[in-house]
Amino acid sequence: MLWEFFSQCFIYTIRHSSSKGHKDMMDIDTIISRLGGIENAARITKVSTEAIRKWKQARAIPSKHWTTIIQETGLTLSDLQPNELSDSTPHTCPTGANAVLLLEDGTFLWGIGFGAFSSKDNLSIGEICFSTSMTGYQETLTDPSFAGQLITFTFPHIGNVGTNIDDNEANKIVAKGLIVKQPITEPANWRSTSSLQEWLKQHHVSGICGIDTRTLTLRIRDQGPQNALLYFPEDGIFDIPFLQEQVKAWPGLQGMDLAKEVTCATSHQWKNGVWHWGDETSPKPSKTYNVVAIDYGAKHNIFRNLVEVGCNLTVVPATASAEEILSHNPDGVFLSNGPADPAATAHYTVPVLKTLLEKRIPIFGICLGHQLLAHALGGKTYKLDQGHRGANQPVKDLKTGRVEITSQNHGFAVDPKSLPSDAHPTHINLFDGSNEGIASDKYPAFSVQYHPEASPGPTDSHYLFQRFAELMDQHSPNKKQ
Repeated sequence: MLWEFFSQCFIYTIRHSSSKGHKDMMDIDTIISRLGGIENAARITKVSTEAIRKWKQARAIPSKHWTTIIQETGLTLSDLQPNELSDSTPHTCPTGANAVLLLEDGTFLWGIGFGAFSSKDNLSIGEICFSTSMTGYQETLTDPSFAGQLITFTFPHIGNVGTNIDDNEANKIVAKGLIVKQPITEPANWRSTSSLQEWLKQHHVSGICGIDTRTLTLRIRDQGPQNALLYFPEDGIFDIPFLQEQVKAWPGLQGMDLAKEVTCATSHQWKNGVWHWGDETSPKPSKTYNVVAIDYGAKHNIFRNLVEVGCNLTVVPATASAEEILSHNPDGVFLSNGPADPAATAHYTVPVLKTLLEKRIPIFGICLGHQLLAHALGGKTYKLDQGHRGANQPVKDLKTGRVEITSQNHGFAVDPKSLPSDAHPTHINLFDGSNEGIASDKYPAFSVQYHPEASPGPTDSHYLFQRFAELMDQHSPNKKQ
């Protein structure tokens, strides 16, 4: 039943693609003929002749056999897969499906739901995006920067390490849902305390599998982000007109401020350092720097890395005033990551940051914090055609020429041409040339667009936390040495 459903899903996504001027995949009978007939095709692909007959019936070949077929026949990948999703996917739920992913452009993708059920009163709706990380799905799902978004994982096998409390990057999941290709894998890791399926239920988050995530990712990459709705009803009833109306009515992330929704409720102290194998956490360094971290939707591993370089950390809400921040007598101020449009959040944060800059307090920003610092310095931000999300993004340090592989999660970027003459770019993205870092020549302040704390991702950029410590050594208003 499940295999038949997956085959049906594949057919639904390719049907009528030629009507838009795109190439259809080669006819299944022609491909089998190229392989030498049913029996020879079965021998080459190491399946039964009955499986080959199912290919003919389903009019689709499972992707795990594509490499072998290409090698044997000289066909290309475009002969075996669709170029884009079809907008003519059936609006009635096919046999075996119990969930749907509806895109703003009218595309329907049917699949198998998992995690929590959704309802008309609790819709999983937001901007659809994709993450290229091969590990760290729990850290990704708990990253507050994903607020208002549905995450498509390009890595097909999700769930194999289960979940545990130590890998959370926030106290709850704010992502609207997740989309994967294969059914959720059962956990096989000694640190797991709960399966991904049960963990999602506990956090009231829905997911869908059976989706051709390769083709979906290409659509997002080539056509840009769009609104989407994931619907997994417990009663199996799909009110299509209602769902279409809801996905079209969602306003989108541009112009939206979500930092207030994901920030902490009250000021508090953070004391935990980075987790180390065997010892769980490293010995705490002597508290040298009194740092206030403004929480716009911060990941916990950022706080851990700040503690690791000697920060006595006070975390304050995104709406904290300059007076409240200054009352903690900080040696430095950290600006955290966070979700949605920095231009919207800047309305209430920039006046605060300008006051801190004039006080010449060292400032370090990451992600949304980077964008807000740019606004405070007089720069502007814009929405990227394709966001950067994943743990394999190459960034070049313009001063040293060093290339770092970084973890990223953002859909907006700083316009380097908008920066004033007393601020300059420090890093660029080697994929698209967009800005990845700035520094002020007038104030002791710098920031980066990417995530040096990783989790998940490489640790090439951990040195930036030490750079912040050195900046406080030189410029702290308290003259700490």
